[in-house]
Amino acid sequence: MAVSTLVYNTFIRRNSVFVSTILLGAFAFEIGFDSTIDKYWDRLNAGKQWKDIKHKYITAEE
Repeated sequence: MAVSTLVYNTFIRRNSVFVSTILLGAFAFEIGFDSTIDKYWDRLNAGKQWKDIKHKYITAEE
Protein backbone atom coordinates (compact mmCIF):
# COMPACT_ATOMS: atom_id res chain seq x y z
CA MET A 1 0.00 0.00 0.00
CA ALA A 2 2.82 2.41 0.78
CA VAL A 3 4.43 1.96 -2.64
CA SER A 4 1.20 2.66 -4.48
CA THR A 5 0.59 5.75 -2.36
CA LEU A 6 4.12 6.97 -3.04
CA VAL A 7 3.71 6.43 -6.81
CA TYR A 8 0.35 8.18 -6.80
CA ASN A 9 1.59 11.17 -4.82
CA THR A 10 4.77 11.46 -6.91
CA PHE A 11 3.59 10.89 -10.49
CA ILE A 12 -0.19 10.83 -10.84
CA ARG A 13 -1.63 13.36 -8.40
CA ARG A 14 -0.90 16.42 -10.55
CA ASN A 15 -1.86 16.29 -14.21
CA SER A 16 1.22 18.20 -15.40
CA VAL A 17 3.58 15.78 -13.67
CA PHE A 18 1.59 12.80 -14.97
CA VAL A 19 1.73 14.00 -18.58
CA SER A 20 5.42 14.90 -18.28
CA THR A 21 6.18 11.43 -16.90
CA ILE A 22 4.37 9.79 -19.80
CA LEU A 23 6.18 11.95 -22.39
CA LEU A 24 9.62 11.37 -20.86
CA GLY A 25 8.93 7.65 -20.58
CA ALA A 26 7.85 7.46 -24.23
CA PHE A 27 10.95 9.40 -25.31
CA ALA A 28 13.28 7.12 -23.30
CA PHE A 29 11.52 4.01 -24.66
CA GLU A 30 11.88 5.28 -28.23
CA ILE A 31 15.62 5.85 -27.84
CA GLY A 32 16.16 2.44 -26.26
CA PHE A 33 13.99 0.61 -28.77
CA ASP A 34 15.59 2.32 -31.77
CA SER A 35 19.14 1.62 -30.64
CA THR A 36 18.29 -2.02 -29.86
CA ILE A 37 16.64 -2.58 -33.25
CA ASP A 38 19.54 -0.85 -35.07
CA LYS A 39 22.07 -3.12 -33.35
CA TYR A 40 19.97 -6.18 -34.19
CA TRP A 41 19.60 -5.09 -37.83
CA ASP A 42 23.35 -4.43 -38.18
CA ARG A 43 24.18 -7.84 -36.68
CA LEU A 44 21.61 -9.62 -38.88
CA ASN A 45 22.84 -7.95 -42.07
CA ALA A 46 26.56 -7.80 -41.38
CA GLY A 47 28.55 -7.74 -44.62
CA LYS A 48 25.55 -6.82 -46.77
CA GLN A 49 25.22 -3.12 -45.99
CA TRP A 50 26.86 -0.24 -47.81
CA LYS A 51 28.97 0.68 -44.80
CA ASP A 52 30.47 -2.83 -44.91
CA ILE A 53 31.18 -3.04 -48.66
CA LYS A 54 31.87 0.52 -49.79
CA HIS A 55 35.64 -0.02 -49.63
CA LYS A 56 35.25 -2.37 -52.62
CA TYR A 57 33.66 0.31 -54.82
CA ILE A 58 35.25 3.59 -53.75
CA THR A 59 38.83 4.11 -54.79
CA ALA A 60 41.39 6.19 -52.91
CA GLU A 61 41.55 9.03 -55.49
CA GLU A 62 37.84 9.87 -55.13
